[in-house]
Formats: sequence, structure tokens, C-alpha cells
Amino acid sequence: MSNKQAIPSAGRPFRLWTVLDKMIISDLLKTVSSVLLVLVIIIVSQKFIRVLAQAIEGNIANETVLSLLGFKIIIVASTFLPAALFMSVLMVLGRMYRDQEMAAIASAGGGMLTLYRSVFWVLIPLSFCAAGLSMYATPWAEAQSQKMMHHDEESADIRSIAPGRFSEYRSGELIFYAEVLDASGKMRNVFVQNKQGQRLGIANAEYGHIDNLPGGAYLILEHGERIQGVPGNKDFSIEKFDEYAVLIERKTTSLVPNKHSIESHQLIQSADLVDITELQDRLNSPLGVILLGFLAVPLSRISPRGGVYGNLLVAFGIYFAYSNLQRVNHSWMLSGKISPLLGYVWIDLLLLLLGSGLLVRFYGFKWLLANLRKGH
Repeated sequence: MSNKQAIPSAGRPFRLWTVLDKMIISDLLKTVSSVLLVLVIIIVSQKFIRVLAQAIEGNIANETVLSLLGFKIIIVASTFLPAALFMSVLMVLGRMYRDQEMAAIASAGGGMLTLYRSVFWVLIPLSFCAAGLSMYATPWAEAQSQKMMHHDEESADIRSIAPGRFSEYRSGELIFYAEVLDASGKMRNVFVQNKQGQRLGIANAEYGHIDNLPGGAYLILEHGERIQGVPGNKDFSIEKFDEYAVLIERKTTSLVPNKHSIESHQLIQSADLVDITELQDRLNSPLGVILLGFLAVPLSRISPRGGVYGNLLVAFGIYFAYSNLQRVNHSWMLSGKISPLLGYVWIDLLLLLLGSGLLVRFYGFKWLLANLRKGH
């Protein structure tokens, strides 16, 4: 009788993620995309109305409008990504509680750690995405928006010029006409009438272009003739010129970048209070993704008789308080009431404590005490 050797069991195979992980990850990604898309459309549409108003007034070129829209989408997506993820976790897990899917998971031995495993498969990559958006993409988008706006302000006078049409400036005191205007803003066969008090000046030039100088915007004429005098008198002066400048509008268009467009590596090297506060704001975005996701898992637990959206109303209240505390903390850092090196640590600790409290409430104080005694 031969002894049969027992074939060793292969054991439970290692799986990077389970079927439950795939289901929750898929639902979360779809919901995050939908919620973020809705938030971006609502916020960007409000900001885009102002951009269109400036384009109608001629302050922004029509070609710049779509580019500014793309930059606004990047900025708004970076701002509302933590909120979109927070709402998405609540909606996905809340639906699973309402449909009794959580009861099936619990009967199979799954608990909060099982849910956290699935949720953090999404939280971790999105936190890196939020860090990239807040630290690099958003400052770049802000800088590009300011450059385009500045360039359009400088070229606003050129855009208002049409070949073969008289253009008026300074309440009619300056009138000029250009027969030809190319894409670079170079004019040919230019006629200018410039009134200064009682004196009237008329100039004809072969070429002309508009240039922004320290004193304002000037029309630079090249190779022409100028006649100047008081109408009704005989003392008119006639002179030829190679170059002659006529003031169109007194304005300064120097580009002054705001704090949101400064690159992150410059903020890290800066010791200025405003720069340190801005850096803390950018670093808080990926932390917000992690902590709000951590809080949303126990907050999504609802009773079977709960509404379709469960605790979304409570979640809105928590996020409203969280965002307002961020604004208050920002002003406190700028005023020196809170050290900027401390940043948003106390707000993050509040979220962490709230999430931990909900976990204790879920498992019960007896479970917590029993585990503490086992630890001793």
C-alpha cells in the first residue's frame, strides 16, 4: 500500500486588487469625473462671462478667448478636485449601503479596512494629481493667462484699427486713417489729424505702427510730412520727418505677476510671508484629497431607511466649514496670528479627529477598549 503524499496547497493567491476593489474603483472614477465636470462647468461658465464681456469691449482678442477658457478649466479643476472626490466617495459608498451591498460585504468578512483599501486605490493617485495641479499646472496656467491678457491690453489699440476706416481717439482730438494694415500691425499710407487746444496738426506718412512706451501708447509715423497751425491764421508750419510720434492714450501696461502665478520653486526659496502662505495653500490641496477621502468612508454609512444621498447634507456642512476655516487660516497667516510654518495643520488634525471619531462610533467604544487592552 503506497503512501500518498499530500500535495501542498498553493494557498491563497496574492491579488493586487480584488473584484470589490475593481468595482469601487470603477464607480469612484466615473463619479469623480462626472462631479468634477459639473463643478468645472458651473464655475468656469461664471468666470467665462466676464472674459466674453472683455472680449466684446475689445480688451481681449477673439483668438485669446478659447485659450483663457482652457487655463480657467485647469485652475478650477485644481481647486475643486478635493470637493469632487469627497462627494464622490459619499455617493458611491452611500449607494452601496442603500442597496444592501455593504451587508453582503460584511457577511463575507469585509469591514472598514476593506473599503479603505478600495478607496485609497483612487485617493493616492488623485492626491499626486492634485499636487501636480496645485504646484505646477495652476501657476503655469495663471502665468499664461496674465501674459495673454497683458499682450491683449498692449495690442488693444491695434485691434481697433481697420484698414480703410477712420479711427478716433481722445474724444475725437486724434483721428487717423490707414490704407493698409498687415498682420504684424504695420500700417501704410497713414493720415493723422491731431488737435491740441487751438492748434491743429495734420500728418501724412508712408508707414506707421503703434508702440507702448513708458508715457503711454504712441502712433509712430515714418517718412512723412506734417502741417501744424491754428485754423484761420496764416502761420502754418510745414516740415518733413523720418520718424514722428503721436500720443494716442496715456496708460501703462507693465506686467505685474500675482502670487498665484509664481512658480513653486521660487516660493520655496522665498522668505516672504505672502510667498510662504501661498506655498502652504498649494501644499494643502493634496492633503485635502487624502483627509476628505478618509473622512468620507465612515461618513457614508447610512441606515437602510436613509435618503438616496444619505449624509450628503451633513457632508456639505462639513465641507462648508472646512473651506471657511481654510480662508480664515489664510488671513491669520498673512496677519501673523498663526505661524505660516504651521500652515493648515490644525485644520487637518480636525478632519483626522472627526474621521477617527466616526470610526470609533462605527465600531463602538467597547471594541476600541478591547483592542487597547490587547495592546497592553
